[in-house]
Amino acid sequence: MPDHGELLVIGECVADIVQLPGEAPRVHPGGSPANVAYGLARLGHRTVLLTQLGADDNGRLIRAHLASGGVDVRTDGSATATPSAAVTLDAAGRATYAFDVTWDLSPVAVAPAPAHVHTGSIGAVAAPGSATVLDLVRSARPTATVSYDPNVRPALMGDRATAVRRVEECVALSDLVKASDEDLEWLYPGEEPDRIAERWLGLGPAAVLVTRGGDGALALLPGGPIPVEAPRVEVADTVGAGDAFMSGTLHALAAHGLIGEGARERLPAVDRDTVVDVLRHAVASAAVTVSRAGANPPGAHELRDALAHN
Repeated sequence: MPDHGELLVIGECVADIVQLPGEAPRVHPGGSPANVAYGLARLGHRTVLLTQLGADDNGRLIRAHLASGGVDVRTDGSATATPSAAVTLDAAGRATYAFDVTWDLSPVAVAPAPAHVHTGSIGAVAAPGSATVLDLVRSARPTATVSYDPNVRPALMGDRATAVRRVEECVALSDLVKASDEDLEWLYPGEEPDRIAERWLGLGPAAVLVTRGGDGALALLPGGPIPVEAPRVEVADTVGAGDAFMSGTLHALAAHGLIGEGARERLPAVDRDTVVDVLRHAVASAAVTVSRAGANPPGAHELRDALAHN
């Protein structure tokens, strides 16, 4: 595939410790930004992840996993323990998390300058490291496009009013924002997702994408909403589905020349067919992931096959 420049993802890695009844605990590499970086690398993109990892078994496991997909992992060297989460799956494969996370990312020089920066989840809102993340995003914006996924984790968000302010600060720095309907319900209880997305558009992004699980996704742009249905698949679990949606989105945007220097001016005028194509890539990527256990996004050939059959 053509080289679209380096993609930088900033945010946490988390060791997901999954306990199923009658089985020994299993540790899986996780963390929303880490999953997005892994998905992008598997799709053929030069991808750097700036994160924190401890010099422990969980850190070594995650680093090896990311490297196996082609991710260039960089850290600030300060973490003493790798963040972790106890994961519980319900009968439908939906995951809930109990976190043990410290996020105090220190300033790190990133070179060469990336074409695109993605951030979100804990790393973008949890102090004190979130301040470093936002400074890095601001410094990259003159030559890079920016995407953001709040990926709300209520146990780590603090009080709702403070969380909303931090999320909206990230939204205002971004060209593209993706959020699930569950994220929006926690941030703005009782409000319709499309109304929230319209309000977010007014803060600065060119597009806001809202994921709705098995009901597909919706893109809100200045010209109005564009929906897409989700492919029908047998769900193993939903771990990493939103992250695979994000990596599929960025993959398709890159193919259309809509990331990197100069793309910020083109994004608001993108045509409907292009948006539909981006959404099709996104929901297909998520569908592959939910069809198998864990955060296991598709490679480029798997995504092409999924698109061909939907």
